[in-house]
Amino acid sequence: MLAPVSEKRQKQNTNTETQEGLLEVLSEVLPEHQSIFPVEAQTLLSELCGKFAKRVDSLLVARQQRQQKIDQGELPDFQEDTQDIREGSWKILGIPSDLQDRRVEITGPTDRKMVINALNANVKVFMADFEDSMSPAWGKVLDGQVNLRDAINGSISYTNPSNGKHYQLTDDPATLICRVRGLHLTEKHVSFNGEVIPGALFDFALYFFNNYKVLLAKGSGPYFYIPKLQSHNEAKWWSDVFHFTEEYFGLDTGTIKATVLIETLPAVFEMNEILFAMKEHIVGLNCGRWDYIFSYIKTLKNYPDRILPDRQVVTMEKSFLNAYSRLLVRTCHQRGAFAMGGMAAFIPAKDPVANQQVLDKIQHDKSLEANNGHDGTWVAHPGLADTALEVFDAKFGERINQLDISRSDDAPITAKELLEPCSGERTEKGMRHNIRVALQYIEAWISGNGCVPIYGMMEDAATAEISRASIWQWIKHGKDLDNGQTVTKALFEEYLAEEIEVVKQEVGEDRFNSGRFDEASKLMAKLTTSDELTDFLTVPGYDYLD
Repeated sequence: MLAPVSEKRQKQNTNTETQEGLLEVLSEVLPEHQSIFPVEAQTLLSELCGKFAKRVDSLLVARQQRQQKIDQGELPDFQEDTQDIREGSWKILGIPSDLQDRRVEITGPTDRKMVINALNANVKVFMADFEDSMSPAWGKVLDGQVNLRDAINGSISYTNPSNGKHYQLTDDPATLICRVRGLHLTEKHVSFNGEVIPGALFDFALYFFNNYKVLLAKGSGPYFYIPKLQSHNEAKWWSDVFHFTEEYFGLDTGTIKATVLIETLPAVFEMNEILFAMKEHIVGLNCGRWDYIFSYIKTLKNYPDRILPDRQVVTMEKSFLNAYSRLLVRTCHQRGAFAMGGMAAFIPAKDPVANQQVLDKIQHDKSLEANNGHDGTWVAHPGLADTALEVFDAKFGERINQLDISRSDDAPITAKELLEPCSGERTEKGMRHNIRVALQYIEAWISGNGCVPIYGMMEDAATAEISRASIWQWIKHGKDLDNGQTVTKALFEEYLAEEIEVVKQEVGEDRFNSGRFDEASKLMAKLTTSDELTDFLTVPGYDYLD
């Protein structure tokens, strides 16, 4: 919900008044940021907020109402009133040439060095992330917009102050796609008519305004990843935003292109409808697997027969996840859209034996996706790109995608398959691991870092969400661990106290004492032992950021 501006942010720095209303920038815009947030960009943002911000409120209320029905026993299913869309013979508008081959994509935050390394990696696309791998402190958000502008202009460079190492773009960088924040996240440093604005509109407006001309001149375009959608009505909201922006700047319909992440359980039942709602602008759907697992837990939190085991065993081979992957491929290819695979969150290991084990896991995981018919996949680290690329190169042969794989001979995938319970152990080791991961990630996030290597994995908000939500659900339903103990609030608090000491030893006393681990542990305890499951840890976490 859009919230009233807090009293402490009443300081007025910049006002832009349009027919739609008054846009106020409530925090300082430093000189190095002013060029990416001029009056013209503020005017666009004001227009967007006036036409679309209030609709976000009703979309979020609709989410809550739908969840209430699920909590009361009405399991998600395909909608009867949109059956004609699912059975129609329509196609999406089309896919630009520089998005035709997306066999490997890398994702990461918008830090300057990260942007350069990601664009230079052996991948086809870099998804620059203002969402799950970004801790949206005001300065970081604006820095990110500067970095993406400079990357698109070809002027980006970075020199490491500690060792003098210099970074700059190669002659043939990857195609850039910007992931904006989800509809549930706000930008508290900007208000419109006295209310903080959707972070999604802020990210979209600044990226589009600063870059669309250069991108189009280069034969590319303003491309976006859209996260966390739960319904085709939310997709229609984005379609309306895109149509308005194209009209505002006198651009052809379909200039803006988007890939939508199917990373919530409700959305998997509306993939055709989402594609149809955005058919002029959409180019594909993506299996956002980690958020999808989190959403499975969150959506089915009241169902004791659908509780997930340890996170480590919930792989794409599990029935409910494999069905989700296959249905996404079939749906997308029927409509001429790409079906992108999910994230490999591993990072390379220094030990050669351990590193080979990581590469073997990547090879196995990506082979499953390629064989299911996906048109590409995600990696979190440049060191894994070659392994993923080899898998898709071998599968593609002379092709540049797998749009020809229809899966039309498959048996229809049912709601029962998509909601299939997942077998596996709940272990003390797994619970303690979840606690350490969530604790360290939350500490990093509230300190301004949203993408953190922990125990050989590149953790972002999605994986931390799984960690804390799993324990919450185990507590709610009194599940037993492999050591015979029942998971209770008291047991969690006991393990948390012990694992705080483990983390202190692992990171070192100086790092621990200079960090925000006390605040992180209190926030984690509140999230994990609350009577109601908090939708997103990043919402209360945002209060900790400047």
